[in-house]
Amino acid sequence: MEQLKQVVGMISYEIRHNSNDHPHRVAKYQENRNRNRYRDVSPFDNVPINITCLQHTRTYSMDMARNTARLHGEQCPADDHSRVKLQNTENDYINASLVVIEEAQRNYILTQGPLPNTCCHFWLMVWQQKTKAVVMLNRIVEKDSVKCAQYWPTKEEEVMMFKETGFRVRLVSEDIKSYYTVHLLQLENINSGESRMITHFHYTTWPDFGVPESPASFLNFLFKVRESGSLNPEHGPAVIHCSAGIGRSGTFSLVDTCLVLMEKKDPFSVDIKKVLLDMRKYRMGLIQTPDQLRFSYMAVIEGTKFIMGDSTIQKRWKELSKEDQAPSSEHSPPHPTKIITEKYNGNSVGLEKQEQMGEKINTDLSTKVQDAVDGNTESTVRKRLREDRKANTAQKLQQMKQKLSETERKRKRWLYWKPILIKVMFGTLILFGAVSCWKMYFQEHSL
Repeated sequence: MEQLKQVVGMISYEIRHNSNDHPHRVAKYQENRNRNRYRDVSPFDNVPINITCLQHTRTYSMDMARNTARLHGEQCPADDHSRVKLQNTENDYINASLVVIEEAQRNYILTQGPLPNTCCHFWLMVWQQKTKAVVMLNRIVEKDSVKCAQYWPTKEEEVMMFKETGFRVRLVSEDIKSYYTVHLLQLENINSGESRMITHFHYTTWPDFGVPESPASFLNFLFKVRESGSLNPEHGPAVIHCSAGIGRSGTFSLVDTCLVLMEKKDPFSVDIKKVLLDMRKYRMGLIQTPDQLRFSYMAVIEGTKFIMGDSTIQKRWKELSKEDQAPSSEHSPPHPTKIITEKYNGNSVGLEKQEQMGEKINTDLSTKVQDAVDGNTESTVRKRLREDRKANTAQKLQQMKQKLSETERKRKRWLYWKPILIKVMFGTLILFGAVSCWKMYFQEHSL
């Protein structure tokens, strides 16, 4: 195990220093800043491709570049590093990235946990991308920090309205297991009246910056998602999210992709490091810690037992996961492991860039990786906690504003009705006095 840690540490270093760094300007626009949960996790922009055609170099969009290349018998450009764009809206921005692995015939949308002001955009994206399933790998609140808004109903037949984008979400059913819950949601387009069923897979015990309790429990969950058919190419891309949409989401997508590739070809020919580097072309910082990368290797190795024909392995995964035990509502995920941070998006978060290494890189690599882990952990954790506190504070302020708005509305209603009620009461008193006087007068004259 110690040897595996050293090997994975070296691979983590190579991945960090070979990952692409593409533009992400759109996320920094003033109007988009409040749509980002973290300032240092952004989707890559749509990168124009420069190609040479008829002795002229021009800048094309990805579709035009591909069409032009095919027309002139040239090699098609590589996939665009694109963010997901909302359609038919004034602002098309959402912090989400489409990850395309053509060889595995897998498409994923990796995104952050929705904010209170982006839940409506989240469901619009799910609808427009024809998504069949949402895979949620975080809890709403973790260690007293809000990691995600409550974007789906929690009670059966309860309805949540998202008027800004015109959607209604209803909880049809839920199946609660010890460490995950499956919700069946009805997503309705209010304008067209059309509705679709969305399966919501919620992993409830995966800690931030950490790993699941065991490869068996993770694979049991992964195969539950697979059995729904929602990851198959005939459907729209599954939406995978955690808090930032890079650590836990990257781990889930990497393991699933590698297992698919192993099913399609010689399992021993699959290069996990290369697969992760390819995925990082689409979204920055996938896999945040060496522990997450090591767990990915362990899960892939365990998953190959199923590929190699062990017909009893799924049953053993289910037994080891103890999914049928009663869940603990107070379950506290393990403390996050030490993390290395990586420089991207102008800040430091997850897998941090180490110092430049000299000629001794081959002999001192594992030692320096460990030194970087120890040296950067505290500042990275403090920074992430600070970002979490800011997000938590912002959400609380939003709730306070809503309460103040409701109080103000009540006050205005009272100011409107107050003079009317006073007049009614005054009129009632006059009427009551007049009736009393009339009765007294009538009684005196009747005597």
